Amino acid sequence: MKFLDSEQQHIFVETNKIRLHCVSQGEGELVLLLHGFPEFWYSWRHQIPALARHFKVVVPDLRGYNDSDKPASGYDLDTLSADIRGLIDRLGYTKAHIVGHDWGGVIAWHLAQKFPEKLNRLAILNAPHPQRFVQEMASNLDQLRRSWYVFAFQVPGIPEWLIQQNLKDFVQNVFQGQAIRKGSFSAEETKIYQTALEKPGVLGAAVNYYRQIFHPQRLWNLGQKWETVNVPTLVLWGEEDAFLSQKLVEGLDRLITAPFKLKLVPNCGHWIQQEVPQTVNRELLSFLR
Repeated sequence: MKFLDSEQQHIFVETNKIRLHCVSQGEGELVLLLHGFPEFWYSWRHQIPALARHFKVVVPDLRGYNDSDKPASGYDLDTLSADIRGLIDRLGYTKAHIVGHDWGGVIAWHLAQKFPEKLNRLAILNAPHPQRFVQEMASNLDQLRRSWYVFAFQVPGIPEWLIQQNLKDFVQNVFQGQAIRKGSFSAEETKIYQTALEKPGVLGAAVNYYRQIFHPQRLWNLGQKWETVNVPTLVLWGEEDAFLSQKLVEGLDRLITAPFKLKLVPNCGHWIQQEVPQTVNRELLSFLR
């Protein structure tokens, strides 16, 4: 892969009965960077070298994405979190700093609630707290309007088929079309995302994340327990996110019982670590160090 830095390594790690492909660079305390939909490790390309000067940075392709295994099941939050908990163990660490964007951030929130002993610090980039997201979906028309695709994704088989038919346009629209800073995605970069999504099984797996979280039983479970987060937490939020209402960051301080910082980034959309990489790198380094 021509876009891999010479100091970065590809590794495969067995965890929770699957094999995750990861990119690794640096030494020191472990930092895991978790990507979102419809990305893969490459969405952290601006952060890996900056963080690797101080940490061991490991960036997995999440279950179902790019070069990681694509099993038929396991796209619920408990299993996805167990994938990451196992990854920390298999890398030889007892805990890690977890940084998550979009779906990776949802997993990171869940991980902090379920396995706080595995986290040093938690950094969330434009990713809703799972219970807050379900609450907003139920009560906020603006969020419902932004999340129309979540409902479209519930139909079996059709969404991934439709995306497959129009993959180039889909990728162009999702990234460049929804970014506030359009220059963040060159034609070459969108092509790299397209190539990763063309791999057999990826689209079905990616859409399964949405099917699982809105499964009636899981929705009920999410609505029942509002577990607080008790690890130091940083939330970075691009203010002009087309997919997520800014209301999702309101009241987060009530859900976090540890030091908490929220930074809103103006003139920035959903793809925050790619739209304002310098800002994100600076904030992450100052928080994690």
